[in-house]
Amino acid sequence: MRILVVGAGAVGGYFGGRLAEAGCDVTFLVRERRAAQLAETGLVIKSCFGDAVLRPKTISAEKLDTFYDIVLLSCKAYDLESAIDSFAPAVGPQTIILPVLNGMRHLEQLDDRFGSDRVLGGLCQIVATLDTNGAILHLSDSHLIVFGERTCARSPRVDAIAALMAPATFGSRAGDTILLDMWEKWVFLATLAGMTCLMRASLGDIAKADGSGISLDLFAECCSIAENSGYAPRQKFIDRIRGMLKSEESSLTASMLRDIERGGPIEVDHIIGDLLRRSPENPSQFSLLRIAHIHLKTYEVRRQRLA
Repeated sequence: MRILVVGAGAVGGYFGGRLAEAGCDVTFLVRERRAAQLAETGLVIKSCFGDAVLRPKTISAEKLDTFYDIVLLSCKAYDLESAIDSFAPAVGPQTIILPVLNGMRHLEQLDDRFGSDRVLGGLCQIVATLDTNGAILHLSDSHLIVFGERTCARSPRVDAIAALMAPATFGSRAGDTILLDMWEKWVFLATLAGMTCLMRASLGDIAKADGSGISLDLFAECCSIAENSGYAPRQKFIDRIRGMLKSEESSLTASMLRDIERGGPIEVDHIIGDLLRRSPENPSQFSLLRIAHIHLKTYEVRRQRLA
């Protein structure tokens, strides 16, 4: 199966690189600058699971002239529209699009453009970034992709992807509850981003400052929205996240906070705003999710004004 990985950033570069390392036929769709960098240095991965220097195949959007079997999509939500335009020529009648973005709104956008039959559900768990030289730094011991049919039924194409990914260094799993898996991740990320961005601190720092009660309240609000949307989080998930929110030893922060600290764009509309939009009632002025949303939108307004 021929795989097109959209971009070669920290996430797409890591998972696509590991697939190439395992012998898969992988091509990276990249802009000219990243293509030149990869040609000079190779695709460099630094990880506790083993370093790698690969010489990947790359292609630019204007040179796409054939269909691929799988499109692996891991861009930031604010780049999704341009990403869709760039890889659209690679999508044929049998192409499978596997997005691992956060939240749920991207599914609607992909369905509208390509049809829901081509789009799987998917998520990834990894903490990674690019260093100043474009190398991928894997910063945790988690590197997992979960994927599946959004009907929750197993299919030959899902089984084929599972077999394809099995030899790779990272973990992979075909999920029978992929939409619920995605909702649970979304609920956690909205809580994590909301709290660590509001407080400009890690979960542990917030807990030490006697703020874990606020974290738990925001988590409960996000869980309530998921439940009202038909995806009630499982008790095992709830217990695990509540423990994380109360841990004074946690150094965990959201990538959105790191984006703010470097003055970059953020996924506030996709992660916080879209969840708020799905609230069954108009949130009160005291809604923690609404406060987090306004806080982050204010950052965006100021960033654009100063640009």
